[in-house]
Amino acid sequence: MELRGQRRSYTMTKPTLQQAVTVWVRVALLSFGGPAAQIAVMHRIVVEEKRWVDEPRFMHALNFCMLLPGPEAQQLATYLGWLMHGVRGGLIAGTLFILPGFLAILALSFLYAYLLDVSLVAALFFGLKAAVLALVLLAVKKIASKALITRPLAVICAVSFIAIAIFDVPFPLIIAAAASVGYLWTKQRPTWLGDTLLPAGGLRPQAVSMISTLRVLLIGCFIWVLPLMLMLPMLGSDHVLITEALFFSKVAVVTFGGAYSVLAYIAQQAVDVYQWLLPGEMLDGLGMAESTPGPLIQVVQFVGFMAAFRDAAPFSPPVAAVLGSLVTTWAVFVPCFVFVFAGAPHIERLRHNMAIAGALRGITAAVVGVIASLSLWFASHVLFAEHRVVNFAGAGLSLPIPASMDFVSLSLLAGALLALLKLNWGIGRVLIGTVAAGAGLDLFLG
Repeated sequence: MELRGQRRSYTMTKPTLQQAVTVWVRVALLSFGGPAAQIAVMHRIVVEEKRWVDEPRFMHALNFCMLLPGPEAQQLATYLGWLMHGVRGGLIAGTLFILPGFLAILALSFLYAYLLDVSLVAALFFGLKAAVLALVLLAVKKIASKALITRPLAVICAVSFIAIAIFDVPFPLIIAAAASVGYLWTKQRPTWLGDTLLPAGGLRPQAVSMISTLRVLLIGCFIWVLPLMLMLPMLGSDHVLITEALFFSKVAVVTFGGAYSVLAYIAQQAVDVYQWLLPGEMLDGLGMAESTPGPLIQVVQFVGFMAAFRDAAPFSPPVAAVLGSLVTTWAVFVPCFVFVFAGAPHIERLRHNMAIAGALRGITAAVVGVIASLSLWFASHVLFAEHRVVNFAGAGLSLPIPASMDFVSLSLLAGALLALLKLNWGIGRVLIGTVAAGAGLDLFLG
């Protein structure tokens, strides 16, 4: 079987915890634009720039995180932090990934609640999405060149892309099918999966027992429900903070396939069932989440903030709002740490199992297709202002209207690509430059 590319050799280095913290802060501050962009930033910094993790190990971790409910990029950061410095490193990386977005949305929520103009934020970050799109496009190209090393793997990628982008096939089904195909090919046609199935060597965590895994699950679940146990006797089961804790705990374990797969459900429950938000306010919260660093699912913080702000007793509205933000963020993200810390040691051990490695290589190809689909959706909404739904093979396909092309965003995208490819600018410099250019153009054009 002809190979489409060869792996680049890596000389991996293990950073000190202080070095890792500095980099995780940098990753967190640059984590705009949703999972595809955030994964791209991590890949560029941790794999290409620092060479702390090699390509196979990064993709292996990504495959596992894509299988979990919750924000895959935040879980990937947690996994990589754990890989280098254990539970302490995972806690630091995962928490730092959330923190900038939490603080930003908290500040914007206060502005929103007190009727100040948050449209200034949209103007400030007008150019941001174009820069993020440039990073995403380059990352998809680079990851695909590393992962799709044979034509059969490219076929899995293409089929996965079509399945999710056109026919809206459920994400778990796509991953399960890709894993099954990879597993079968390992048994029947192993050369279809590349020159070697075993990932390159590197950091090798010690073997883990089921007892230690059970301990992690028990401790993690106790920490997860601890705020609820403390609040329930004081506030009663009908209080808004208790309702938020229960509802968003349920959300945390059903968000397979990323935030977009569950946002419609959250919006419907928040507006129609619990009446926490007014119609249209969910879109305002989503705009905040898209304009700030961190996972898109952080929009739940805005929901929790507004619900507690409007039903504050026995607290003052500002205090209740902060508590609502904390409760929802805790309920959604603590399980992410538990899933990673419980599962990652076993996943690492399975790296050297041929059949499992084949299944994960199939997942890798499918993940590239899914990321490419997310990237295409992102590009379509950055570059075109209007879309229409057309019927294609029985599926509703959203297509951009060519006349609605945003030539300003296209120009900013071209400038960002030029800076990255030809001028060798760093990520931070590109983001700052496009934000400044976008804000200036937005103000100039009125």
